[in-house]
Amino acid sequence: MAVPSWLERLQAASKTALLQDGKRKIHYLFEDGKEMAEEYDVKTGQLVGRKWREKNTLGGSGKWQVEVGEPTSPLLEALESELIKESSSNPVFMRKDTLTSFQWRIRNLPYPKEVYSVSVEKEQRCCVIRTTNKKYYKKFSVPDLDRYQLPLDAAALSFTHANNTLIITYEKPKEILAAEEQLQKELKKIKAANSGDGDCKTQ
Repeated sequence: MAVPSWLERLQAASKTALLQDGKRKIHYLFEDGKEMAEEYDVKTGQLVGRKWREKNTLGGSGKWQVEVGEPTSPLLEALESELIKESSSNPVFMRKDTLTSFQWRIRNLPYPKEVYSVSVEKEQRCCVIRTTNKKYYKKFSVPDLDRYQLPLDAAALSFTHANNTLIITYEKPKEILAAEEQLQKELKKIKAANSGDGDCKTQ
């Protein structure tokens, strides 16, 4: 039997929706027990957050792992790790997409643009950031391309640098744009509960 495509998995998942703070929040529960939570801006339809959680070895819920959006608050992490935390001047890597591209921002990188190079490693299915001054190195994958089983394209990758932030942009392939459009149509059909209405409505 063919492995279901990512879009088919999303369509088959149990979904609940909630409207809160100008955002449409969608919670997915997959057959394998994994959970995904997404947040979209109600006005623009823009994805502003995505996080994942799966069961831990004892069967309880694990911690949420942020894929898109602001990383977990350092304050919360500090409380959990008994007030040991990273310096606030360390580089902060986060993903913040637009409607037509995947985008990553790395804050607290003060070096000029010519210091950076961003490349695609097709074999390893990842992008690599290097600096000529050897001050920063980062490998990161594009989970969306992996889920849709699409190759990485160096021509889709670009970057810029402003306000001590390196901004890396990867143009979304037409296959993903089409799948996202189809998914949005389906998500709009889910009756969303308003914050304060009690339980979310399930598909």
